Amino acid sequence: MIMKNYKHREIAEKIIGAAQKVHNTLGYGFLEKVYQNALVIELQTLGFDVEVSN
Repeated sequence: MIMKNYKHREIAEKIIGAAQKVHNTLGYGFLEKVYQNALVIELQTLGFDVEVSN
């Protein structure tokens, strides 16, 4: 399998991985805000600067 070298591939993989981790950890049934807060924490743990707008 040939993998193309996209400009933001590494960042995208980290973000998708964080979202998958949140989903796998929390499961389903929570309000969207719970998932949002968990994703913010996970992304910050990975070193991202996260700003949430309301």
